[in-house]
Amino acid sequence: MRMDNGVLHLDTAIKHYAHTDRLISGAISDPLVKLDCVKVEPIHRAFAPMARKQAYDVSEMAIVTYLQAKAYNKPLIMLPTVVAARLQQGCIVYNAKRGHMDISDLAGARVGVRAYTQTTGMWVRAILAQTYGMLSENINWITFEGSHLAEYEDPAFVTHAPEGKNMLDMLLAGELDAAIFGNDLPGNEGIVPLIPNPVEADRIWYEQHRFVPINHVIVMHREVAEKTPHSVKSVYRMFKQGKADAKPTPGIPNKLPDGISGIRQPLEMILDFCNTQQLLPRKLGLDEIFADSIAFLGEDAQ
Repeated sequence: MRMDNGVLHLDTAIKHYAHTDRLISGAISDPLVKLDCVKVEPIHRAFAPMARKQAYDVSEMAIVTYLQAKAYNKPLIMLPTVVAARLQQGCIVYNAKRGHMDISDLAGARVGVRAYTQTTGMWVRAILAQTYGMLSENINWITFEGSHLAEYEDPAFVTHAPEGKNMLDMLLAGELDAAIFGNDLPGNEGIVPLIPNPVEADRIWYEQHRFVPINHVIVMHREVAEKTPHSVKSVYRMFKQGKADAKPTPGIPNKLPDGISGIRQPLEMILDFCNTQQLLPRKLGLDEIFADSIAFLGEDAQ
């Protein structure tokens, strides 16, 4: 955070999306606040530095990472604006060249995921349990990274892969029975979705719940918000404007939600899933999470 000729400059880590490109380029701006965007690729590499050390003033962050940071009392505030969401049922795959696999085969299977705390992994496990009756604790989870929060320890049914191992290579070699991928979903021959017809399965899930599973939100360093409270409204307005100006995102049947009313239902569900999957050190309530939005944004938070 720095002032330059009366303009507050905020170090910002966000990914290029259709709805953030104009923020990154400066086409969407504010007379008193400027987002100085830094490139972090892939964007999840920004989450641990932001959660642990508040390395940026503003950052995109996975919702599970934010909830863990909140539970560990890290000095962050969440803005009620979603920047990434995805229908999730095509994200768990297996190697069909090594034989057919059904959801029922997951019991006792070795399933890879980048980190147990990865938000996509949380959603896939939740859907497996809620829709297909396959509980997380009945699967042997193999991870390749730890949590973005140093304080968190994985549950006992989670094992870290041997040093130097790669999830895709292990899946291809048969060292994993299945794996969950996010934006890095592989296109290798024989790697196919575990859930049959995931597009139709996602359509049914969406019709039941009427929202797209949230992956990433925007957070700010609490110190920045408290020292310059006007900046919170400015940042929130710019992200909302970016989405209003952007063309619809392919694969997302509705606009990415803003405001407490837009994220209350999915966040309530996410909290339940996080508790069930042993992702949080303590229970969080919606009132605690939304208190910052109300304090800094007032009526705009709704």
